[in-house]
This record gives sequence, structure tokens and C-alpha cells, in this order.
Amino acid sequence: MNLSQAKKEIEKLRRDIRHHDYRYYVLSQPELSDKEYDGLMRRLKELEEEFPGLISPDSPTQRVAAGTQEGLKTVKHRQKMLSLDNTYSPEELRDWSQRVYKGLGNQEIQYVAELKIDGVSANLTYRGGLLLSAATRGDGESGEDVTLNIKTIRAIPLRLESKKPPELIEIRGEVYLELKDFSAINKERKAQGEALFANPRNAASGSLKLLDPRITAKRNLNFFAHSLGELSNGQFSTQWEFLQELKKYGMRINPESRLCKSLDEVLEFCQLWQEKRKKLSYQIDGVVLKVNYLEGQISLGATLKSPRWAVAYKFPAHQANTKLKDVIISVGRTGVITPVADLEPVECGGVTISRATLHNFDEIERLGVKIGDHIVLERAGEVIPKIIKAVESLRSGKEKTFKIPRSCPVCGSTIIKEKEEEVAYRCINPSCPAQLEKGLQHFSSRLSMDIEGMGEAAVKQLIGKKLVKDFADIYSLKKGQLLILELFKDKKAENLLLAIENSKHRALGRLIYGLGIRHVGERAAYVLAEEFKSLENLLSAKKEDLEAIYEIGPAISESVVAFFKQESIKKLIKKLEAAGVNTKEGELIAVKKTSLTDKTVVFTGELASFSRAEAEDLLRSANGRASSSVSKETDFVVVGRSPGLKYARAKKLGVKVIDENEFLEMVR
Repeated sequence: MNLSQAKKEIEKLRRDIRHHDYRYYVLSQPELSDKEYDGLMRRLKELEEEFPGLISPDSPTQRVAAGTQEGLKTVKHRQKMLSLDNTYSPEELRDWSQRVYKGLGNQEIQYVAELKIDGVSANLTYRGGLLLSAATRGDGESGEDVTLNIKTIRAIPLRLESKKPPELIEIRGEVYLELKDFSAINKERKAQGEALFANPRNAASGSLKLLDPRITAKRNLNFFAHSLGELSNGQFSTQWEFLQELKKYGMRINPESRLCKSLDEVLEFCQLWQEKRKKLSYQIDGVVLKVNYLEGQISLGATLKSPRWAVAYKFPAHQANTKLKDVIISVGRTGVITPVADLEPVECGGVTISRATLHNFDEIERLGVKIGDHIVLERAGEVIPKIIKAVESLRSGKEKTFKIPRSCPVCGSTIIKEKEEEVAYRCINPSCPAQLEKGLQHFSSRLSMDIEGMGEAAVKQLIGKKLVKDFADIYSLKKGQLLILELFKDKKAENLLLAIENSKHRALGRLIYGLGIRHVGERAAYVLAEEFKSLENLLSAKKEDLEAIYEIGPAISESVVAFFKQESIKKLIKKLEAAGVNTKEGELIAVKKTSLTDKTVVFTGELASFSRAEAEDLLRSANGRASSSVSKETDFVVVGRSPGLKYARAKKLGVKVIDENEFLEMVR
């Protein structure tokens, strides 16, 4: 067979396999037996091995990558992936609908009702119809790059079935596990003596974040698409139209979705699936409702965390009775001490539960629960187990009252309640191993010190080997120390050391944010850097100095003062300075008068000269404000390659649009 003949047969095999994948995984209407399908795949592999130059990224043979990834990188979403507000009753749903009605000027509203899949949100980016990348939701701003694992999901096309696909489109949806596949995974884990997954959602999340795509491929993950992110050179008028177009693309959408012309139809749909949910082959925990017209969605906008044009209707929780064996103490990244109930395993809503958070010590007192009590457990929102009450009539007299610990169970340091009106107790030692692990991950994250390679696995090993006892210790790491860690070879060790060295020169705002001061987010960190110019000045700042700043309120000021008052923090700052870490506000972020000073700017599309995060750093250097949504208050929209709906919105509102070269001129 010559090259031309091979190319022709390979293209036909790929078309046929994509067609049969669609019939099997999307429509559930297979036309071939497994044996016949395997024969097509086998022939394609043989030809690609014989003619490797004909292998393409969208070939069905490329779904499972060989080898193990070193770690999952963090990527920033082009548009924020917002979380939904919840409603729990028809009355709350009517209240939401009334707010939408008023927000749209009392227009009649159509809704799209979709089953709320109990899975893991993912964002798929297609360029020119080809799957370019995939990421988890993460914190809404940034997520983990799971492209190789997403490719193993056969319900997700590697190439959109369209002769004229959008230049760039983000398709968002839910990765989940069928109940039969979840049971099979846990059965295998039990046979191998491994810990069982608590529920299908946890299993899907864990599978999606595995470093070896070959293992992910065996988990049979599935996918339903449901939302639109960024879109270039294309336009949809309604959510329903978008869903129908996804089907034409070969993308799997939930067949139970319904276009509702009134709220009564919505409530009927919710009631129907509240009763029928147990008949499904996967878990749902409610219904998602969206305003159908996309123009209406844009007009309604969003809060910082949730869209105003969509809401979740959560089904009533399942309940079960079990016994409280003990109360275990958990320590979070900011030192918060959380009591966790250790329960006799019990089935609740199709999931076996052995742990449940008690939230705080006041909650234990309010509930009046004792160790040894029989308790009523509720699985709220189909996900979170919660103790409702103790069954006092079943007490034997052997139950024990839980006592609040005086010291941290991890490091032995004193725990305190910072304010009498607060409910949280905290470990005040920032180098506590329990805090250090999560704290160092935050310190190294992209929006903080941006140390690529310092992921969860690396951090765990560094702390486990006692190579790192605080943030500053990473700056004295040597190559030989890294080489004793799993998955670290010469090149990876060198790259991490280089990333650590480069992080010394980050802007002061990034360092302040990376320290993990309670209540201090990214924006507040930059405001503090701009105001105090150095960590030394911030260290000695008084509460009244902080509250004099327009954007800093009492909660942040009290938290900052308390944080820097700790002797361990003062020692940490000295160690960071000695290691050469920048603790002063440099020229890059210095407040200066420019044509962008006090202006609100939105970025859309791909920027050629810098990343979105770097562009926002430059904007801050000009004392401008970055925003994620376009409104009448927006001063400029910076447009890169393949701009999306934000660009269209800017043109409609008459907001001034500039390119990145104009933006660069304005920040100088």
C-alpha cells in the first residue's frame, strides 16, 4: 500500500469510528458489535504504525496518551466559571423568577430546565473544531489542565462534526460516572485493599485528576455538555438553540432537558424528576434553570460568584440513622479547627457515609450530640452529609461529652478564638504541617508566586521528607534533595529550581496574596502593596492605618494586624528577605498616572504579547481595575485574537474597544 492509498483508508476509518462512537456513546444506538468496532480500531492502529506521518491529534487512536504526566498545570479560564445559587422550595424558585422578571423589564420569560448532574464541571476549548484543551472548574477563575484525561472520554468528540465550526468555542459540562461503573470501580478497589470512593462524584473527580491517562481510560467516565463559555465568529440567540447545535457537533447533551414556556412548566418538571430520579442510571441532585434568551442572560449579568440568569433547584435531602463513634479534629489551610464526625458507615441516598463535618464547636453544643450517640444524618443537596440531631431516647448513659481541645492535634500549638463573637477556633502556628501543605500550594499557585512544578504531589513529598518547614525553606532547596522525591529526574528538578528562583522577583502584591492572610484576596493584596510599598511597612501598620484605605474594611485590617503580630511570621519574613525574595513595591506595580488610571478594563480573546494574568498585572501598574464582565461602567475592552461575546457586548453598549498594542501604549 502506498502513502496515498493509506491516507485514503485512514481517513475513512476515522470517519467510520467517529460515527460509531457517536451512535454508541451519544445516542446509545450502536450499529456495530464490539468485535466489529474493535476490528476497525485495530486496522487504524496498524496503518498508523506503518505510516506514522499520517497520525493526527484527533485520531481515535490518540484518546489515551502513553506514559504518566508530571503534574496538572493550572490554567486561567477565558470566562469565569461561576457557581449557581440554590433554591430549595417552589416558593424560593418563584422569588428567583420574580427577580428575573423585574430585571428584564417585566418581559415574558422562557426557561431551559436541565437535570443537575452530580459530577465535576469541566471546560472544553475547541479551536477550528479540534479539541485544544480541557480544564476543571477550580476556583472559577482558574482550573487544572485535564486535557489528556478528558480525551479518554468517548462521549467527547476530539473533532466537532461541523463543516464550519467556530474559530474558538468553550463548551462546558459535567464529567460523571454511571452508577454501574462506580460500583465496578469500588469493587476493584476493595479487592485490591484500597480505600473506597464515597460517591460517584468523588470517584469522577479523582479519576479526572489522575496523572496516568491509561488508568483514567479504564474508569469509563462520561459527559453531558450544558453551557457556553467563550465564543468567536458565531452567535446563538437562545440556550435551547445552543443545545441543539451541540447535538449537531456530535456533543452529548442530556436528553431529558426541556424548554419551558412558564414557571408552572418548570415546577412540573422539577416535581417529575424529584420522583423519577432513582430510575436514572446516574445521580442527580436537582434541576438547573436558565433564562433561555442569551441576550437576557447578558442583560441580567452576574454577582461575583453566581449568574443572576440561572439557579439550581435542589431536591429534598435523604436521611438515615447511625451512630457517632468519635469526633476527629481537622486543621485547614488558614488554621481553622474543624470537628469531623466519625460515624458507623450507613447508606444514605445511594452512598455509604462514614464521615460528616460538624462545622464548629458551637454546632456540637447546639446539636447537643455526644460521642456514642445515635444520630440522624441528612445528605443535603445529594452531596454533603450533615448531622441533624441526636436521638436522646436511645442513650444508654455511656455516651461522652466532647471537650474542645486546647492545642492543635497536628503541631501541639495553642488554639484560640480570635473574637468572642466568632465561632471558629484556630491554630496560630503558620508552620503547622496541616496548614503548611495547603498553604504552600497556595503560595506557589499561579496567582501568587507562580512556581510551576510545585504542585500538590511535590508539596506533599517535600513536607513529608521534612525538607520544607515553612515557605522560605523552598528557596534553599538543592537539586540533590529534589532527586530523592518520586517522579523527580534531572530536568524536572532543574525546572523547579529555576521556577523557585524566578519567583523571587514577583510583585509585592503576589507575595502578600501568597502568604494566605485571612480575608486578603488577590485585589486586596495589590491594594496593600500599592499603599504600603514594602512588607516592612505593612508589618508595622496599625489597624487605623489600614482602615484609612478606601477598599480595606475592619475584617481585613484586623486580620492583617493579627497575622503580622505573630513572632513566627516576623521570622518568616526575615527568612524570605534573606533568601532574596522581593518584599518591596517595584516600578512595575508602582502607582502612576496614566490614561488607564482609575479605569475599568475587560480583556477578551487571546493576547499575543502576554498572558491574561500578566495583562492584569500591567493594568494594576497603571492603577487601573480589571473586570471579568462588560457593562455600561466599563471604560475599555482589550480585544485579542478570537474575541467572544464580551466583544459583541462592548459594541452593543458603545464601550471603547482597543487592541493590545493600544493597551501597551496606554500603560506606559
